[in-house]
Amino acid sequence: MIQDTHPLLAKEGWLHIALTAFAAVMVSFYLGLWWSLPLWLAVVFVIQFFRDPKREIPDQPEFVIAPADGKVVFVGATTDPYLNRNAVKISIFMNVFSVHSNRSPVTGQVERIWYTQGKFFNAELDKASELNERNAIWLKAENGEDVVCVQVAGLIARRILCYIDTGQNVQRGQRYGFIRFGSRVDVYLPERFRSSARLGDWVCAGKDVLGHFVQ
Repeated sequence: MIQDTHPLLAKEGWLHIALTAFAAVMVSFYLGLWWSLPLWLAVVFVIQFFRDPKREIPDQPEFVIAPADGKVVFVGATTDPYLNRNAVKISIFMNVFSVHSNRSPVTGQVERIWYTQGKFFNAELDKASELNERNAIWLKAENGEDVVCVQVAGLIARRILCYIDTGQNVQRGQRYGFIRFGSRVDVYLPERFRSSARLGDWVCAGKDVLGHFVQ
């Protein structure tokens, strides 16, 4: 297992947590605890939203791991719109209570990145893959397989963050991005990929295996 070293609270949330806590303290001081209760509940919500727990990352090269926490809402054959090929697609929906840190599903090199402006439909719907704002990365895995991982904005998710660039090497389970407040991640894999994920499964990013490559 590969050990993860990221902070327990995602850096994307530090300012949000600080501002919400400051507001709660000020209202408590000037108006009393009762009036500040909704703000303290907001502090708890923001902290849980931006949590980023450590994960033990499988290091077997044939495994593809989940790039996001959430519910598997699609598994099946489809057309990869980025590489124009037949593919296996796995979609993971993140609700507001999911960990929103995104991780690389494989070890490999970033071949290309596509950013597309779009709508903000409910990310649990299949049409979100085609119509919503999204950011796709094409990874050439160390075994030569092509993997496309797409961050998709949701109904209230208005900020997709991606921290990797074309030509960069990434490790399986490496944290590469973040989406705020409910969203989806789609993974496009070769036809010979064998999925162990099933519709309705709940998976954890960097930890749970989606399936493996078949030679």
